[in-house]
Amino acid sequence: MTEIVLLGLLGFGILPTHQDQNPKCEIIPGSMTLPVLEKRGDITLGGLFSLHDMVVEHSLSYTSTPPRTQCTRFNFRTFRWMQTMIFAIEEINREGRLLPNITLGYKIYDSCSSPHQALKAALELMGNEKGSGAEGGTEGNDTCHGAVPAVIGDGGSTQSLVVARFLGVFHVPQVSYFSSCACLSDKKQFPAFLRTMPSDFFQVDALVQLVKHFGWSWVGVIAGDDAYGRGGANIFAAKVRKLGACVALHEIIPKNREQAAVSSIVSKIRSSGARGLTGIQWLASEAWSTAAVLSTPKKYHHILQGSMGFAIRQAHIPGLQDFLLRLHPTSPDAPKDPFLLLHYIKQVKYSNSFGDETKFDENGDPAAMYDLVNWQLRANGEMEIVTIGKFDETTGKQDLQIQDHNIVWNGNLTTVPLSACSSICPPGTRKAIRPNFPICCHDCAVCTAGEISNQTDAIECVRCLPEFWSSPERTACIPKEVEFVSFSDTMGITLMAISLIGSFFTCTVFFIFTYHRTTPIVRANNSQLSFLLLFSLTLCFLCSLTFIGRPSQWSCMLRHTAFGITFVLCISCILGKTLVVLMAFKASLQGRNVMRWFGPQQQKAIIIFCTLIQVIICTVWLVVAPPTPRTLMPRESPIVILLCDEGSPVAFALVLGYIGLLACLCLVLAFLARKLPDNFNEARLITFSMLIFCAVWVAFVPAYITSPGKYSTVTEVFAILASSYGLLGCLFAPKCYIILLRPEKNTKKHLMSKAATDRF
Repeated sequence: MTEIVLLGLLGFGILPTHQDQNPKCEIIPGSMTLPVLEKRGDITLGGLFSLHDMVVEHSLSYTSTPPRTQCTRFNFRTFRWMQTMIFAIEEINREGRLLPNITLGYKIYDSCSSPHQALKAALELMGNEKGSGAEGGTEGNDTCHGAVPAVIGDGGSTQSLVVARFLGVFHVPQVSYFSSCACLSDKKQFPAFLRTMPSDFFQVDALVQLVKHFGWSWVGVIAGDDAYGRGGANIFAAKVRKLGACVALHEIIPKNREQAAVSSIVSKIRSSGARGLTGIQWLASEAWSTAAVLSTPKKYHHILQGSMGFAIRQAHIPGLQDFLLRLHPTSPDAPKDPFLLLHYIKQVKYSNSFGDETKFDENGDPAAMYDLVNWQLRANGEMEIVTIGKFDETTGKQDLQIQDHNIVWNGNLTTVPLSACSSICPPGTRKAIRPNFPICCHDCAVCTAGEISNQTDAIECVRCLPEFWSSPERTACIPKEVEFVSFSDTMGITLMAISLIGSFFTCTVFFIFTYHRTTPIVRANNSQLSFLLLFSLTLCFLCSLTFIGRPSQWSCMLRHTAFGITFVLCISCILGKTLVVLMAFKASLQGRNVMRWFGPQQQKAIIIFCTLIQVIICTVWLVVAPPTPRTLMPRESPIVILLCDEGSPVAFALVLGYIGLLACLCLVLAFLARKLPDNFNEARLITFSMLIFCAVWVAFVPAYITSPGKYSTVTEVFAILASSYGLLGCLFAPKCYIILLRPEKNTKKHLMSKAATDRF
């Protein structure tokens, strides 16, 4: 659920006034006379109260005397405040302990919530009895210090601004009971202004702390078109932005309250939720947080239920409810020096009967103490304003204390309503700016692979170190999966099984040839070379196992050298057999004794010589640039690839090239001898085996270069096994078939006759 938090600030506007520096003045009787509530006393205090909320504006013809100002919309709340002042004065007079032998009086005017009316009343309070509205008086008292030594009021900040500028010229103390505009703390403009109402500066701090406490980031501000509303709204909006929150709307309700303007503000509120406004959580300033005019009518209950706001600390005053208004004829006050009175008022410091300390700071402001109230709808349908916390600036911490469990939210929610343009981005995501929206409006983008965020509302995702990768939730970096051809994975097990099966077949052929070594087919195929060839083939099958398992320095050095040497040994044996076949035919054809140059010793020498060259190449390779384990950690891959680096690509190419050279030589010689009447078509079988061998390794080179990661190793193992199976199958399978399944053909006569008739 997304709600918007709206702050309502109601107050009055600022109007500049002319300041008269002349201490002599006289009120012109007649047009300026205002209604006054007055009581005689040794010292008379002035009072300004907005008993009405509106002034009826008359059209001025400038041809006749303007009519008396007419005020409308009586304000009972302000009326109670006025009665409280009268009650306090009556109590002081009755007790006699605070001001012995001195009686206080009062002279109270209605400012009608208008700065013009407030200024008129201030002029009458400062003037003599001419036009004051009272009977009798002291003649000749024509100074502006004449009527009252101090003024209580006004309630509205706009009225107080006008009156404070006027009274400040003459240093007449003005003590306001409800003007909270922070602008009134400026002692250069308002040197004689004091107040018992905390400055809006503290209330804004309290409201901002409230927004921060509940984690709201999408806030709207609605204020009245006056000094209180505009000033408080501007300060609040600025401080909320410093928190990182966004002001969804900032609207001013005009004083004339035209329907079109109000409808426009309502439309903006409804559209300010950006993506689905589901409700409004109202935060009230002290101006209306306890206003009965809003809390009493049931038509507002569904809107304002759950509202919260700050209210001036409440206290029960014994006897106030029983106090009855008493009106008496007025009498003039004795003039007092207001400058001295202002000095002593600023020094006031005492604790009242309720335990609260009263004093003024250097700006004439009292300490800020607010009650946090919550509008709760009861079962009987009545709205009750319940205190759920407090804000006390006197602690020095500007501490906001809230009893969260006592809060009733709008719609009877049990959890704090979410007020944000966008939902909270959970770990694993980051904020993505939403075009054409305030900075608080964002989308939640999932971190890309390899990046994480482990906090809510992360501004950006953090890339993992090269050896780590992001978890599936993108909330933590975990070690990358290590990839190599393992003995435990499917690929490794498969290759190992194929290798061992090939070794088993080779050993089986070896035992078959050993058991039948006296038969013609074994003896005619140069049994010594056949046994050596079978031994080398076994090594070829087994060397593929060195490519399986975690690469290490020794395994990397062994796998390539073992592969190169064993295959050269194998090809050398085949080369020896091919040369024997070719030379034997030439010797029998020409009648020369050529075979003495290709006897068993010479054949062994050829094999040793050919193999020794490969041994030398591998030795130089291991000494100069040996193969080493290598770790590949690609940034965009979740795996770490372990493989063997060749060390020297040139040496690796020489090893493969030398094997290829011998294989090609064998192929050429076998091809030349394919039609010779050799014993048992040995040359033809060698030709087939070399064709398979060469085809496998020609296909291996491009496949090896293009295979990623561990699959290059798999490609090399596959080439080793395929070529080994090709040699084993082509060279020995036909012979084993005759030995085991067609023993009747395992005779010298049959084999010689077959050799004479078969052709390639």
